[in-house]
Amino acid sequence: MSRLVHLGNAVVDLVLQVPAAPERGGDVLARAASELVGGGFNVMAAASRQGLPVVYAGMHGSGPRAAQVRAALAAEDIAVLQPVLADRDSGLVVTIVEDDGERSFITVPGAEAQLDAGALARVELAGGDHLYLTGYSLAHAANRTALVEWLPGVGDAVVVFFDPGPLVATLPATDLELVLARCDWVSANAAEATTLTGLDDPVDAARALRRRIRGGVLVRCGPDGCVLALHDDDPVVVPGLSVPVVDLTGAGDAHAGAFIAQLSRGVDPRAAARWANAAAAIAITRRGPATGPTYAEVAEFSPANLRAQPAQAAARPRPAAPRPRA
Repeated sequence: MSRLVHLGNAVVDLVLQVPAAPERGGDVLARAASELVGGGFNVMAAASRQGLPVVYAGMHGSGPRAAQVRAALAAEDIAVLQPVLADRDSGLVVTIVEDDGERSFITVPGAEAQLDAGALARVELAGGDHLYLTGYSLAHAANRTALVEWLPGVGDAVVVFFDPGPLVATLPATDLELVLARCDWVSANAAEATTLTGLDDPVDAARALRRRIRGGVLVRCGPDGCVLALHDDDPVVVPGLSVPVVDLTGAGDAHAGAFIAQLSRGVDPRAAARWANAAAAIAITRRGPATGPTYAEVAEFSPANLRAQPAQAAARPRPAAPRPRA
């Protein structure tokens, strides 16, 4: 059976619920605070809850945050490939969630930023596996050096999935193009797609990005759903589902995990995108970073909507506001 092999970062999120982010130099009282495992864990948990076997192939440390990460992975039935990295804890992300659901991040890197050639040598991939790369991993110099040397050797039978993330603008252009050239799928929010292409319209951005990779492109447009661009077809808009927004954190991760799980079942990409839109809609009605629903929850959520909303070639969703990590 195919697997999701994740080479991103599993970290601890310190989540602060605030009315609005403070101005520079200001202060604000948080309504609540919680520590939850997030980052790459969000995608892994989303895929696992959809029934796809998942392996975390990134690094993890030896401190209390790393122990929290491993416990969360075990609770979701996610295998851990790498040994403990001594004398370094896993990273911390301060996540500020405002009343309108928008969120901001401050990241403190840890063990997950220490991926090297020796660690990648432990990654054994089989045909049909989905290999997940992120802009967050590539943003760390050590990880990027190891990954860009290792990636060209990944066999063609492995499906490479890339989520550029908001830090994609900081990546060296030559390294980014090497990664894109090996990608079978790119999934980005509208702001990230604009960064990658210079085009504000999500449909135009999806079309342009599609020319730079060997597979398909998803551009996530929040409540408007997503744009899907396949090899020989014009991009199509797969409509989203309207739900009350509680917390946008991890919505894009829920979308990616559900989409990959559907592809692994042999589902058509358009149907997989509709399913992923539903998973993301459920996720934003819940608080926390890893809010991806189970397969049964998506199936029960709105089967009529999932069947009745075909992709629309002519529709043009409005560009979504920048939403890091969406």
